Amino acid sequence: MNNLDDTDRELLALLRHDARLPVATLASKLKVARGTVQNRMKRLERDGVIVGYTVRVKPQAEAHRIRALMTIVVEGNRGAEVLKALRGHPNVTGLHSTNGRWDLIAELRADSLEAFDRALGNIRLIAGIASTETSLLLSTHKV
Repeated sequence: MNNLDDTDRELLALLRHDARLPVATLASKLKVARGTVQNRMKRLERDGVIVGYTVRVKPQAEAHRIRALMTIVVEGNRGAEVLKALRGHPNVTGLHSTNGRWDLIAELRADSLEAFDRALGNIRLIAGIASTETSLLLSTHKV
Protein backbone atom coordinates (compact mmCIF):
# COMPACT_ATOMS: atom_id res chain seq x y z
CA MET A 1 0.00 0.00 0.00
CA ASN A 2 3.02 2.27 0.03
CA ASN A 3 2.57 3.02 -3.67
CA LEU A 4 -0.76 4.83 -3.22
CA ASP A 5 -0.79 8.42 -4.38
CA ASP A 6 -3.13 11.22 -3.30
CA THR A 7 -5.67 10.38 -6.02
CA ASP A 8 -5.77 6.72 -4.89
CA ARG A 9 -6.32 7.81 -1.29
CA GLU A 10 -9.09 10.23 -2.30
CA LEU A 11 -10.72 7.52 -4.41
CA LEU A 12 -10.63 5.08 -1.49
CA ALA A 13 -12.13 7.71 0.82
CA LEU A 14 -14.99 8.31 -1.61
CA LEU A 15 -15.62 4.57 -1.96
CA ARG A 16 -15.55 4.09 1.83
CA HIS A 17 -18.24 6.72 2.12
CA ASP A 18 -20.38 5.33 -0.72
CA ALA A 19 -19.12 2.35 -2.72
CA ARG A 20 -22.08 2.70 -5.12
CA LEU A 21 -21.03 6.08 -6.50
CA PRO A 22 -21.02 5.94 -10.32
CA VAL A 23 -17.63 6.11 -11.99
CA ALA A 24 -18.66 9.40 -13.64
CA THR A 25 -19.37 10.94 -10.23
CA LEU A 26 -16.07 9.66 -8.84
CA ALA A 27 -14.23 11.09 -11.85
CA SER A 28 -15.93 14.45 -11.40
CA LYS A 29 -15.11 14.62 -7.69
CA LEU A 30 -11.50 13.59 -8.35
CA LYS A 31 -11.20 15.88 -11.41
CA VAL A 32 -9.89 13.03 -13.59
CA ALA A 33 -11.22 11.07 -16.57
CA ARG A 34 -13.64 8.18 -16.11
CA GLY A 35 -11.05 5.84 -17.62
CA THR A 36 -8.55 6.92 -14.99
CA VAL A 37 -11.00 6.00 -12.21
CA GLN A 38 -11.80 2.65 -13.82
CA ASN A 39 -8.11 1.81 -14.29
CA ARG A 40 -7.25 2.81 -10.72
CA MET A 41 -10.11 0.76 -9.30
CA LYS A 42 -9.00 -2.29 -11.32
CA ARG A 43 -5.39 -1.84 -10.14
CA LEU A 44 -6.45 -1.40 -6.50
CA GLU A 45 -8.57 -4.56 -6.73
CA ARG A 46 -5.82 -6.52 -8.51
CA ASP A 47 -3.21 -5.42 -5.95
CA GLY A 48 -5.46 -6.45 -3.07
CA VAL A 49 -5.93 -2.93 -1.70
CA ILE A 50 -9.67 -3.15 -2.39
CA VAL A 51 -10.75 -6.61 -1.24
CA GLY A 52 -14.49 -6.16 -1.65
CA TYR A 53 -17.50 -3.92 -1.48
CA THR A 54 -20.12 -4.09 1.23
CA VAL A 55 -23.29 -2.53 2.49
CA ARG A 56 -23.88 -0.84 5.85
CA VAL A 57 -27.22 -1.63 7.46
CA LYS A 58 -28.80 0.34 10.27
CA PRO A 59 -28.63 -1.79 13.41
CA GLN A 60 -32.38 -1.34 13.94
CA ALA A 61 -33.07 -3.10 10.64
CA GLU A 62 -31.27 -6.30 11.55
CA ALA A 63 -32.84 -9.35 13.12
CA HIS A 64 -30.21 -9.58 15.88
CA ARG A 65 -31.23 -6.55 17.90
CA ILE A 66 -29.00 -7.18 20.94
CA ARG A 67 -25.45 -6.09 20.14
CA ALA A 68 -22.38 -6.09 22.37
CA LEU A 69 -18.62 -5.95 22.50
CA MET A 70 -16.86 -8.62 24.54
CA THR A 71 -13.27 -8.02 25.56
CA ILE A 72 -11.34 -11.24 26.17
CA VAL A 73 -8.15 -12.22 27.98
CA VAL A 74 -6.60 -15.38 26.53
CA GLU A 75 -4.62 -17.84 28.66
CA GLY A 76 -0.97 -18.10 27.63
CA ASN A 77 -0.42 -19.00 23.98
CA ARG A 78 -3.94 -20.28 23.32
CA GLY A 79 -4.93 -17.39 21.05
CA ALA A 80 -5.21 -19.46 17.85
CA GLU A 81 -7.35 -22.06 19.63
CA VAL A 82 -9.69 -19.39 21.05
CA LEU A 83 -9.96 -17.62 17.68
CA LYS A 84 -10.87 -20.90 15.97
CA ALA A 85 -13.65 -21.56 18.50
CA LEU A 86 -14.99 -18.01 18.28
CA ARG A 87 -15.00 -18.04 14.45
CA GLY A 88 -17.44 -20.93 14.54
CA HIS A 89 -19.78 -19.37 17.11
CA PRO A 90 -23.11 -18.23 15.59
CA ASN A 91 -23.39 -15.11 17.78
CA VAL A 92 -19.91 -13.78 16.97
CA THR A 93 -20.06 -11.35 14.04
CA GLY A 94 -16.57 -9.87 14.26
CA LEU A 95 -13.22 -10.57 15.88
CA HIS A 96 -10.34 -8.20 16.51
CA SER A 97 -6.97 -8.77 18.12
CA THR A 98 -5.71 -5.89 20.20
CA ASN A 99 -2.95 -4.86 22.53
CA GLY A 100 -3.10 -3.71 26.11
CA ARG A 101 -5.29 -5.23 28.79
CA TRP A 102 -7.39 -7.35 26.40
CA ASP A 103 -6.19 -9.85 23.80
CA LEU A 104 -9.36 -10.00 21.68
CA ILE A 105 -12.54 -8.07 21.10
CA ALA A 106 -15.56 -10.02 19.86
CA GLU A 107 -18.62 -8.37 18.34
CA LEU A 108 -21.73 -10.24 19.44
CA ARG A 109 -25.36 -10.28 18.31
CA ALA A 110 -28.46 -12.05 19.57
CA ASP A 111 -32.22 -11.92 19.06
CA SER A 112 -33.13 -11.55 22.73
CA LEU A 113 -31.56 -11.03 26.14
CA GLU A 114 -32.15 -14.71 26.92
CA ALA A 115 -30.32 -15.77 23.74
CA PHE A 116 -27.59 -13.28 24.55
CA ASP A 117 -27.21 -14.73 28.05
CA ARG A 118 -26.87 -18.25 26.60
CA ALA A 119 -24.27 -17.03 24.09
CA LEU A 120 -22.22 -15.40 26.86
CA GLY A 121 -22.34 -18.60 28.88
CA ASN A 122 -21.21 -20.70 25.91
CA ILE A 123 -18.39 -18.35 24.99
CA ARG A 124 -17.08 -18.19 28.56
CA LEU A 125 -16.75 -22.01 28.52
CA ILE A 126 -14.31 -21.95 25.56
CA ALA A 127 -10.99 -23.47 26.61
CA GLY A 128 -8.27 -20.83 26.70
CA ILE A 129 -10.44 -17.89 27.73
CA ALA A 130 -9.18 -16.57 31.05
CA SER A 131 -11.67 -13.71 31.53
CA THR A 132 -14.14 -11.54 29.68
CA GLU A 133 -15.95 -8.25 30.04
CA THR A 134 -19.01 -7.45 27.95
CA SER A 135 -20.69 -4.14 27.16
CA LEU A 136 -24.07 -3.90 25.44
CA LEU A 137 -24.23 -1.40 22.59
CA LEU A 138 -27.21 0.81 23.33
CA SER A 139 -27.23 3.12 20.31
CA THR A 140 -25.21 3.87 17.21
CA HIS A 141 -24.43 7.49 16.38
CA LYS A 142 -22.81 7.20 12.94
CA VAL A 143 -23.74 4.70 10.26
